[in-house]
Amino acid sequence: MTAVTAVDTTTERVVRRRGVLRRIAGHRTGRIGLVLVGGVVLVALLAPVLAPFGPEEITGTPALTGPSGAHWLGTDELGRDVASRIIWGSRTSLQVSVLATLLALLVALPLGLMAGYFRGRLDTVVMRLTDTGLAFPFIVLAVGLTAIFGPSMVNAAIAIGISQVPMLIRVVRGEALAVREEDYIAASVADGAGSARILGRHVLPNIVNTLIVQVTVLMPFAIITESMLSFLGLGVQPPTPSWGVMLTAAQAYTAQAPWLAVFPGLAIFVAALGFNLLGDGARDALDPRRAR
Repeated sequence: MTAVTAVDTTTERVVRRRGVLRRIAGHRTGRIGLVLVGGVVLVALLAPVLAPFGPEEITGTPALTGPSGAHWLGTDELGRDVASRIIWGSRTSLQVSVLATLLALLVALPLGLMAGYFRGRLDTVVMRLTDTGLAFPFIVLAVGLTAIFGPSMVNAAIAIGISQVPMLIRVVRGEALAVREEDYIAASVADGAGSARILGRHVLPNIVNTLIVQVTVLMPFAIITESMLSFLGLGVQPPTPSWGVMLTAAQAYTAQAPWLAVFPGLAIFVAALGFNLLGDGARDALDPRRAR
């Protein structure tokens, strides 16, 4: 009987998650977020097709030419097409943010699960280390780690991922603590299920909703932080296209060619806004109290 209860509870949660995209799309802010995020992802994937010029190509048009039919967003200080560099920069930003978020999940997920489920000395050690990491502001920690590792796209992703780990551990641990108190966990223990089976079959599947929402929170943080690190010269290095690199180059030409700063800044804003709106929609769609 207890086994049936555990299976039924898990099945109910799986069924409840069906139609998540439909519910997000039905949520006004979630729908806007889906459109914005989907647009950014498509632009990044189709960069070779959409970009009229190569990201480092000198077009032959005079430098600092304003937006025109030949160059939708103008040219930069070297005569490169700004629109093409923004399009290719979306790929760089998404690569860094995805790598950083995956790294954070790979580290934080097992630590948070084990700390929340097993408690005891393991929980104490993990949480003390987490508290130490949280003592440093996220951005300060990312800047410090990138300065130690050296400036590059991969190192920026690693630094951002490590900086996200402490916050994510706390979220996963809190969810694991709540799930371990559920009746179906006690039923599984009574049936002789091992800890690994319980964590993999019951605890992890039941915190997936929270992880999905958390990913939509981490992604815009990673995009903004990557741009900031590149702006400071600690992230992506020129001539590789990056929104942060473009903002750095635009500093000297703000009065003469304001579009050099406006358009990369707008791209960062749109990408971050899209993930935040998607997170709001996902939070409501995955809320069991609103599920149907």
